[in-house]
Amino acid sequence: MNTKIKFGTDGWRAVIGKEYTVENVARVTLGVATWLKNNFKTPSVVVGHDCRFNGFIFSETVATVLCANGIKVFRDTHFVSTPMVSLGAVKLNTSLGIIITASHNPPEYSGYKLKGNFGGPLLPAQIQEIEDLIPEKNSLLIDSLHVTEYEKSGLLSLVDLETMYVQHIEKHFDLDAIRSISHSLAFDAMFGSGQNVIKRILPDVTYMHCEHNPGFEGTPPEPILRNLHPFSQLISESEGEIKCGLATDGDADRIGLFDRNGNFVDSHHIILLLIKYLIEVKKMQGKVVIAFSVSPKVKKLCEHYGLQYEVTKIGFKYIAEIMLKEDVVLGGEESGGIAIKGHIPERDGIWMGLTIWEYMAKSGKTLEELIEDVYAIVGKFAYERIDLHVSEEVKQRILSNCKAGKYNQFGPFAITQSEDIDGWKYYLENDCWVMIRASGTEPVLRTYAQGTDSNNALEILKQTHNTLI
Repeated sequence: MNTKIKFGTDGWRAVIGKEYTVENVARVTLGVATWLKNNFKTPSVVVGHDCRFNGFIFSETVATVLCANGIKVFRDTHFVSTPMVSLGAVKLNTSLGIIITASHNPPEYSGYKLKGNFGGPLLPAQIQEIEDLIPEKNSLLIDSLHVTEYEKSGLLSLVDLETMYVQHIEKHFDLDAIRSISHSLAFDAMFGSGQNVIKRILPDVTYMHCEHNPGFEGTPPEPILRNLHPFSQLISESEGEIKCGLATDGDADRIGLFDRNGNFVDSHHIILLLIKYLIEVKKMQGKVVIAFSVSPKVKKLCEHYGLQYEVTKIGFKYIAEIMLKEDVVLGGEESGGIAIKGHIPERDGIWMGLTIWEYMAKSGKTLEELIEDVYAIVGKFAYERIDLHVSEEVKQRILSNCKAGKYNQFGPFAITQSEDIDGWKYYLENDCWVMIRASGTEPVLRTYAQGTDSNNALEILKQTHNTLI
């Protein structure tokens, strides 16, 4: 019997050649096709793939299975980012968007993300419906399905999602302002599918890892410091010529930033900067929605501006669900996935990076100066995250202990309060905290900490790990 396919916090992911095969991609797509026919009179889908190995073949499988079920398909045969597919669903008015991507996972993985017709992650209830419709085996003879026949019949149309996305950017940003500082900016695509966009709109930017390399040089394309040391070094060695570096992940929906000294600027700081820019400069209003793992400093900034604030479970689909119902100015998660008003309800690393660059250009300030302005309101802090690769037995023991409330302190750090919205967040003295959670996409235990500075945050994590293991 075939493996039951389950969608985690951000789609289905598996190792290519093991669980992730053409047959299993076809199975998932048969479930999608059944769901579409159950819910739409004349369903249509936009389909794309990222830079990973065999992405073209897997996305072709998706397209042909859908066409075999009489479903209209718009397909981009070149690699695209997740936000391009999400925007395509809106612009092309399709019922659904599908992108073959494993986002920030290591190179041996591929995945399958579902996007709603509103331009964001399909909602949890709908994903569950599709999951329940995935058959135990593929009933179609894939080799008998011919792409050219579907193109001739008009059931399959080829589209250019990257150009559509670039044109959307040109309408929403002051690119002249950004171009005035672009010689002092750098971009690391991490060999991901956002690699061509910045080249097209800002040719004077310094580039790194903006070529096609499905192996990602062995580094997972996740924009966190441990994966970005060469980029950090490039910036620091420029001796102040590069004022800000932007990095995006494998499918360009997550962001990482660096200041002029090559110091990493995490998503908590980026969220705070974006809120300040949107409220003070763009004169926007609305609710702020963040995932459980984001710093409570965001709440402090919201209180400063009189903004409503809500915390969700981890997984951007929970944030998107609220963005569809309410007036939300920003939705964000610790992993670098952020969405803002004026765009689709979708994480978009390039869009967020351009917004920060526009903030720098219009304010005439450096990234460090803008961060100091935020600190003047919420106070200085630092954040660190370490993923623990432990056995399933150890992981379950730790989670059971968290559930049973067995932890009162981690070394010298006494717990003053705890929350368990999604994982366990333990509040410590001096506005510090530590959080423990099992990953929804990888076999690891995630540990996060906020301290008064980086050394303090790392010490909190060290003492926590000593207590846990």
